[in-house]
Amino acid sequence: MSEKELDSSLNEYIENPKTDNYVRQVQWDMAIGLQEVDNLKPSKYLEKLSEENVDGNLTIEDALNKLKKYYTEKGETGDTNYDELECDFVATRMALLLNEDKFELSVYYLKYVHKCLFQDVYEFAGEFRKIDFSKHEKILNNDSVAYGDCTTLRESLEYDISLEKEKNYNKMNMVEVINNITKFTSSIWQVHPFREGNTRTIALFIQKYLISLGYNVDNSLFKDKSVYFRNALVRSNYFNNYLDIKEDNSYLIKFYENLLLGKNNNLHSRDLIVRELFDKEN
Repeated sequence: MSEKELDSSLNEYIENPKTDNYVRQVQWDMAIGLQEVDNLKPSKYLEKLSEENVDGNLTIEDALNKLKKYYTEKGETGDTNYDELECDFVATRMALLLNEDKFELSVYYLKYVHKCLFQDVYEFAGEFRKIDFSKHEKILNNDSVAYGDCTTLRESLEYDISLEKEKNYNKMNMVEVINNITKFTSSIWQVHPFREGNTRTIALFIQKYLISLGYNVDNSLFKDKSVYFRNALVRSNYFNNYLDIKEDNSYLIKFYENLLLGKNNNLHSRDLIVRELFDKEN
């Protein structure tokens, strides 16, 4: 063949749209993968239901109804694994929310997400906590982030969201986008408005927000790196004046670079360990 005959530059590009099966699989990967932040694994039954949904043989609504029947029967026999129950229901409702074509940048919608995800698990789903708390973090040698004051949760969130609404992401380059979305995620996570399920709720809230802004999001990161994501949030909010340790959001930035730009930053929770907190014991 001649050089001209081998030239494909004039050929039209062929679009390869993502299939419905692919989209559903990615959504389930995120929904189930995010449960790892609380060390939760799905039941074999949910794995079967999710496969049927991915193949197009079962709607998510039908899967949810089957789950309800399954756990009702489990409850009657006293054979309920409550960790699996939480994982199964929260993951299924997460997949359901990912299919909803709506988002609102508001405190109301954040509460709506929590209510939707945890309504089968917690009686306080969708309600702000009324107590202050701390949590031992492994990367902090059992020290804790300083979470939001329970008396000012709504005000704190409304302030963060009001600042976010003033931003115009269309006028930002990707470095600015990532820096801004990192700061916003870190700020609302630090408030920790709910008694349980904050990381999963905020991850989905931010996911829906990014989609509403028109960004393509690599959901596989939440499947494989959900624990890193949470630890990066911890590190972005932890400070210790006595040891001169500052908040460090560089790890969360790396996560978002992979999520939005397809970068290949190494994401390992061991890199987030605050060595000074362990060295002080020696």
